Amino acid sequence: MSTRRLERVVVVGNGIAGLTAADTLRETGFDGELTIVGDEPHPAYSRPALSKALLLDSGDTASHELPPAGHGATERLGVRATGLRPDRRLVTLDDGTELPYDGLVLATGSRARRLSAFPDELTLRGLDDALSLRVRLAGRPSVVVVGGGPLGMEIASACLAGGSRVTLVSREAPLSGRLGPYLAGVFVGAARELGLTIVETGSARLERHAEGTRVVLADGAFLDAEVLVSAVGDIPNTEWLAGTGLLKDPGLVPEGAVPVDAHGLVRPGIAAVGDLAAFPTPDGLRRIPLWSSAIEQAKTAARALVHGAGAPPLRFQPYFWTEQFGLSLKAAGGLPLEGEPVYVDGEPGGGPALMHWPHESGEGAGAAVALNYRIPVPRLRRMTLAAA
Repeated sequence: MSTRRLERVVVVGNGIAGLTAADTLRETGFDGELTIVGDEPHPAYSRPALSKALLLDSGDTASHELPPAGHGATERLGVRATGLRPDRRLVTLDDGTELPYDGLVLATGSRARRLSAFPDELTLRGLDDALSLRVRLAGRPSVVVVGGGPLGMEIASACLAGGSRVTLVSREAPLSGRLGPYLAGVFVGAARELGLTIVETGSARLERHAEGTRVVLADGAFLDAEVLVSAVGDIPNTEWLAGTGLLKDPGLVPEGAVPVDAHGLVRPGIAAVGDLAAFPTPDGLRRIPLWSSAIEQAKTAARALVHGAGAPPLRFQPYFWTEQFGLSLKAAGGLPLEGEPVYVDGEPGGGPALMHWPHESGEGAGAAVALNYRIPVPRLRRMTLAAA
């Protein structure tokens, strides 16, 4: 791994991965020229907040804000990277600017996967999406959300809390793919108790008709609503890297992501972090598009750019959290979870609870879950190492 001295570093992407990489570069001792490119005009913000408090018409317009950046970088916001010349160490922007670099961090994230090109199919990926949806929800319209993952359920929860009648369409029991049947059942029960209508269907597509767009279910039935939101996954923003040699056979790398090594490097001098990166895990190269994953990747890669092989590799510890339907969940360890938990504190049927899922082999690392239970994340993570 190269330890070539860095004088100019360009970070392409101003989300939490790019922000963390820039901060870590400074903390690690990089004192050279630092430039951050962001295609949104906004300063870096908390993306998880977009599907929670920010959607509610409660006067809260600051839940997404992060503390002012301290990295002292030159920020080029509202411009998009359109090309990369690794042979010449140049990044090209859509305004024609070329940025030279000695070190490069790719952190362009991902965009919402869509079911159609219809303009009234709304998605929630960026701040502008959230602010636009917030305005639409102020009149308490009927809402259909397509997608039973964490984002779809969080959107449905916020819409319901704002007074809308909400139907959620899912291929399977909501959250079961992420959390497993036990925890998914807890959330589905809470959602239904608050009035969410859940429709499970083998497939769903969108169809235009005279009044707008509707959801057509597998059996041919359809759902209409005044507001339609899809939350069916994301797509890494890697098209601008075509022809660079950094992208590999899609059959070998999940979802067209950029493959990196255990230090977050694609090759010496170039790192890829966050939603567009696939990094080594015990199950092979994986893309893990979560807030905590982006932060840990960015810290590791920034240190590797500065210190080379002397920097520690990524030691990723799975962590997931969500807030919806009056429930707050923190989970450390591998998900989804099968079977039933051991209750460390609390009990089934309501109230704060701290749970442990032993490792499937009966020993070693497992998973720990806090449900409406106050516990520091480091302690929750330590619980995953407890023996069964």
